[in-house]
Amino acid sequence: MADTPSTSLVKRLDALYEYEREPIKEKDLHGWKIFWATFAGEHIAGTEFVIGPIFVLHGCAATDVLLGLLIGNFLAVLSWAFICAPIAVKTRLTQYWQIRKLGGPWLTVAYSAVFGVILCVLAGAMLRVSMTSIAIPFEHFFPQPTPAGGYLPEGMWIALAVGVGSVIAVLAVLGFEGMAIFSKMSAPWMVAVFFIAAVATLPMLGCHSPADFWRVANEKIWTGHVGLDSNGLPFSKYTIWHVMGFSWLCNMPQHFGMGDMTILRYAKKWQMGFCSSAGMYLGHYCAWIASGILCAAALAHGIKTDPGPIAYLGAGLAGALCVVVAGWNVASPTLYRAGIALQVATPNWSRWRVTLVVGAGMIVCACIPAIISHLDILLSTNALLLLPLGAFIFIDVWLLPKLGLRSNYAAATGARVSWPAAAAWILPMIGSLLAFLKGANPIFLVLPEWIGCVLLYVGFSFVQQKFFAPPAAITAAAN
Repeated sequence: MADTPSTSLVKRLDALYEYEREPIKEKDLHGWKIFWATFAGEHIAGTEFVIGPIFVLHGCAATDVLLGLLIGNFLAVLSWAFICAPIAVKTRLTQYWQIRKLGGPWLTVAYSAVFGVILCVLAGAMLRVSMTSIAIPFEHFFPQPTPAGGYLPEGMWIALAVGVGSVIAVLAVLGFEGMAIFSKMSAPWMVAVFFIAAVATLPMLGCHSPADFWRVANEKIWTGHVGLDSNGLPFSKYTIWHVMGFSWLCNMPQHFGMGDMTILRYAKKWQMGFCSSAGMYLGHYCAWIASGILCAAALAHGIKTDPGPIAYLGAGLAGALCVVVAGWNVASPTLYRAGIALQVATPNWSRWRVTLVVGAGMIVCACIPAIISHLDILLSTNALLLLPLGAFIFIDVWLLPKLGLRSNYAAATGARVSWPAAAAWILPMIGSLLAFLKGANPIFLVLPEWIGCVLLYVGFSFVQQKFFAPPAAITAAAN
């Protein structure tokens, strides 16, 4: 019997295989262009319109921003190139499946579930960024304020979330190659819009020549004075250390935490990890500076500092459209990762089905205004929760064999859960979360937690394999 249209569509979607449980085949590897575009597209994105203003509102000085971003992003590039990319190319596996080999299936399900939910929330934040631009034309027709944070009625806001979120979900379902093609087409244009918008806005701040820039940067943009939040309370003060730490550590789950193994496992060479410099210096340097300029101009003219309005201020409709595309460029890879993460926890579902379910969760999250206003805290907390197990991959692949210990011990011995990995994940994470609840800035907790997790994992693994491993388990691991 001939397939119905719906059956045919399901078969085509099932054919979008992304090697969720096995190494990438040689024929499906990609070269430099794809990774330049992928990193540029994902990191010249909707978050840049949110994070750039953070440094303005938290009272950074111009030197703090320009120098702090230069150093912090350099450290991030080195982390991708020398930590994540070599392991991704060596194993050709997603980090979820590599964690399963070292930590056992139960720990993998817990990690994947937490990671998938957090990625769903982050994708929702990016969807909301896109919606702040699409909402601009409707503000004049629906003037009543709503909890959505703009002037749209709640029903219209939800409709926008569903419409835009559906596009993002479709891009994520298409898989790595489909997202890379979209990034290749959009990334150069987004760079140009960011640059043009910032330059066009500088005269509004009194900068009419290059000679004026440094004066205006210190007096009108990054003044060193903190702004006020929506409740009229001052923001916390940020210094160069906050800028440097945030620019390095905001993506720590992707490089130190091995999250981008999902992407870089497609790379022909580990050196393609240096392609992250396209995202770090075009996105997390130039775009954050540009959006900071836009934010300062918006504050000076009494305009909301949401991504859509500030981009529209600088580049009109092109700026508003840039926000939409930028949101798509980061939300789709985030949703793609979330789909693969939760697919590990739901093995009977195909990746595209899981991705669509996660997409529905993303749409719900996009209707929550607090996601954008607390994005810096969300990104840092993400690192606190998810960083350790990714760090264990690095230790398991490179360090344990050099110490005379066995890699992938849980897989070799058939253990359901690795107690060294579980303990080394949970104990430092609890300590970091308690410190965070007592007021510590999560930016300064991430690196100490990573170091603590690594030391505990090495120590616990040594104890397990040298003192508690039964002879049969040692023999199995050796084979």
